[in-house]
Amino acid sequence: MIATENDAYQESFNQFQTEQSATAPAWLTELRQAAMTRFTELGIPTKRIEDWRFTNVKSLAAKPYQNVQSISLASGDAEELLQRAKLDDSFHRLVFVNGHYVSQWSTQHELPEGVVIENLASSIRENSGDLQERLSLETSDEAAAFIALNTAFVNDGALIDIPEGVVLDRPIHLIFLSVESGQTVCHPRNLIRLGKGSRAAVIESYLGREGEGYFTNAITQIELDKSADLDHHKLQHEQTDSLHVASTHIDQKDSSEFRSHYFSFGSLMARNEINCMLDGGEIVATLNGLYMPTGEQLMDCRTRIDHAKPNCNTYELYKGILDDHAKGVFNGKIFVHQDAQKTDAKQSNQALLLSDDAVVNTKPQLEIYADDVKCTHGATIGELDENALYYLRSRGVSKDLARKMLIFAFANDVVQGVEIPAVRQHLETILLSSHGLPDV
Repeated sequence: MIATENDAYQESFNQFQTEQSATAPAWLTELRQAAMTRFTELGIPTKRIEDWRFTNVKSLAAKPYQNVQSISLASGDAEELLQRAKLDDSFHRLVFVNGHYVSQWSTQHELPEGVVIENLASSIRENSGDLQERLSLETSDEAAAFIALNTAFVNDGALIDIPEGVVLDRPIHLIFLSVESGQTVCHPRNLIRLGKGSRAAVIESYLGREGEGYFTNAITQIELDKSADLDHHKLQHEQTDSLHVASTHIDQKDSSEFRSHYFSFGSLMARNEINCMLDGGEIVATLNGLYMPTGEQLMDCRTRIDHAKPNCNTYELYKGILDDHAKGVFNGKIFVHQDAQKTDAKQSNQALLLSDDAVVNTKPQLEIYADDVKCTHGATIGELDENALYYLRSRGVSKDLARKMLIFAFANDVVQGVEIPAVRQHLETILLSSHGLPDV
């Protein structure tokens, strides 16, 4: 019998199902099995699929990764990474190591009545709420193999519920650390829901130790009720031999506001997808991103915004800074449905190439089925301005410092969109450092 690329995942899944069978509810066992069957049907995406044409993930994703069923914190590696990941001790914090919740490193300050900030595995054990419906994420798309894979192994992550009318005064920081030796994989699933008129800020941080390379396959699902407001940040600092595949799915109702701030610095190959469904009127969504690959890194950023109802505004700005032999991919699609009159959508992707060997593929897209809309998109790719460099050099600024000043200026408008001081200061420190993977 010829071995296939999915055999390692199937073997790991069989072991996982056996170990989980005693405690998992029947609906979850069935959900996982259906998702694994779907992953087996789809297989690891290849470049023949249009959405993966510039990202050859197969060479990394087909490795025999092992699912980590338990963790040990004795080595100190995880605690060292945790200290690097922390931003502010005043934040609510949930910490996960190799996909498993670590209660002793997690912190919850006093919470308003009805607010839930806990780990998903606990909610599954208690069989609370409507988890079956929420975890059944659609995987019909041929490019959605990793969504199916995440669902097959779904077990832990963050569950955040903010009830109607609550304004959370502290950000929630979700920290995901990978520390096991060998080729391991984890599948975090985060569920975030804000009730009518509520407001919160959430930060996701991903870090890992150097080693043989690991795989993070993460999904975040966000539901915003009417007039809810969410500030969402993602800081991807994975180690340089790792694979990071992630998707964020946002469902917005009337008059809600969503702001996404995505920053990608680590991983040998990183792919991040954001899918926004504007299912109501008077919605505002802002997607900002900055990706900075160096060496042989590849960073793939993909966004899709569905304007389903009238009178909604979206603003999107993604910037890339690429050095050495790095590769970047940006694909941003704005889909305006027939009923979405009075749509106002703006999209911009800008890339700065610091090396003749760096490559970026950019594809902004508009698909419009309404006739009363204002939609713009654009993409620019360029190098550092030689006139600006000359100006700074002529005033006594060294060449290295002049380059850093121009790079900082290029990226700074994305960074300045971050309103949480601790996050913004963290990003400014990275921008002022060298262009290798920063010590965060």
